[in-house]
Amino acid sequence: MSPPEVAYRWKPITDLPDNHGDLARGDLKILRAIWLEQKADLEAHDAVKDFNTRLKRRWAIETGLIERLYTMDRGITELLVERGLDASLVPHGSTDGDPEYVVQVMRDQGAALTGLLDFVAARRELGTSYIKELHSVLTANQSHADALDSLGRRVGVPLRKGDYKQRPNNPLEVGGKIHEYCPLEQVASEMDRLIEMHRCHELKGIAPEVQAAWLHHRFTQIHPFEDGNGRVARALATLVLLRARGFPLVVTNDQRDDYIDALRDADNGDLRPLVELFAKIEKQAFLGALGSANQARLGVQRQDAVIAAMHETLANRQKALMSQWDQAKDLSRSLQTMAIDKLNGLVQTLDAELGPLAPPDRSFKFFSDRNDAGDDKSHWFRYQIVETAKTLGYFANPASFHAWARLVLMTPNRSEVLLSFHGLGHEFRGVVVSSVCFYEKDPEGDFVIPASNITALTEEPFQVNYKEAEQEVADRFSDWFDQALVKGLAIANERL
Repeated sequence: MSPPEVAYRWKPITDLPDNHGDLARGDLKILRAIWLEQKADLEAHDAVKDFNTRLKRRWAIETGLIERLYTMDRGITELLVERGLDASLVPHGSTDGDPEYVVQVMRDQGAALTGLLDFVAARRELGTSYIKELHSVLTANQSHADALDSLGRRVGVPLRKGDYKQRPNNPLEVGGKIHEYCPLEQVASEMDRLIEMHRCHELKGIAPEVQAAWLHHRFTQIHPFEDGNGRVARALATLVLLRARGFPLVVTNDQRDDYIDALRDADNGDLRPLVELFAKIEKQAFLGALGSANQARLGVQRQDAVIAAMHETLANRQKALMSQWDQAKDLSRSLQTMAIDKLNGLVQTLDAELGPLAPPDRSFKFFSDRNDAGDDKSHWFRYQIVETAKTLGYFANPASFHAWARLVLMTPNRSEVLLSFHGLGHEFRGVVVSSVCFYEKDPEGDFVIPASNITALTEEPFQVNYKEAEQEVADRFSDWFDQALVKGLAIANERL
């Protein structure tokens, strides 16, 4: 029998490309600066503490789901995130393994994250010994690993915890081709090179999301352990982000396909998709933490506790640099004007191109509109905004600030594209978030009628803050909004 073909041939790890600065996300850098500026104040809030606790639990659960160590119903996953890693919360049939064992594996993964936090707090230097220690913790209750025997059959072998592999671990891809990882005799030297290059990146101040993506990918190219390499790789990326005073990297099972595709792109020399994915995840964590600041539920408390909470809220508002925060609102209004200009131009094109194609018994109508500061339309579209924010994973607050613009398409049916600028969290803290969604409505209805088939037109919200220059924001926004409009029109075309 001839040996299988090689889909990816291993080669020694390489350093970052010369243009690595182009990979960094400027909007993430500014959002990180805003978080650090407000971090001391916000972390005292119970809601932010709860947010961090839930994020840690999600990391512990999702890093095993990604690797197919176990399966889990989405509802049970959310229950464990909210209530804790407790096997009694996992009904039989909601996972493919024994609930006690599955939850213990999750706890091992949670213990690894706790170790990462301690490692960062102690300012320890990353080395191969800690990576081996990390692997031991992550696989504490895993006894075996999958391997291929001399005939290519899949067999289980005892897992060496904290030790480099002693047999090849090149997997078979779909189609029966081999993906090569580092040969046994070069693992130790490649790991030493990995650590050396990483330390250089730290000294040079490479953007955290770029460092994290590079370290993760190059580690997976080596694949030094018999099993658990993906979990260790995500832990190492998390370590980089934690050192930058960010959040754990939670790649969810829902993002698995995008994650694998990004790793394949990196195999082929393009690290950008992996950087973009990590930046998107970290951005969502920053927005989630900022938005959680004032969501603590007071419940039933004594009057003096409620008064103390009111005093704290008013004191924090008094300390806030509202003149700077108003810059974010003013900038949002400028972007709203830019957007309505784009929409007006689009309406003219639609009238010219599609108007003559209307059936004889009716006409097509296209229009755009907006709300203006101080008018009575600021409360419109809250349902669409909140539902879109849920999809994108943040808490929208149109009450603190709201500006919108929309495109209405009256063809045989009625569909709309809504751009919204709104506050984040219960208390405005200098970040305005923008979303774009598509939805359908009753052609004879008005804005009061609930929308249906609400679809977010972007993978992440757009942020406007008080630290970024106006032209930089405008350039980012123009590309982001154009892509959303293309997607919205494509959906409208499907509905014709």
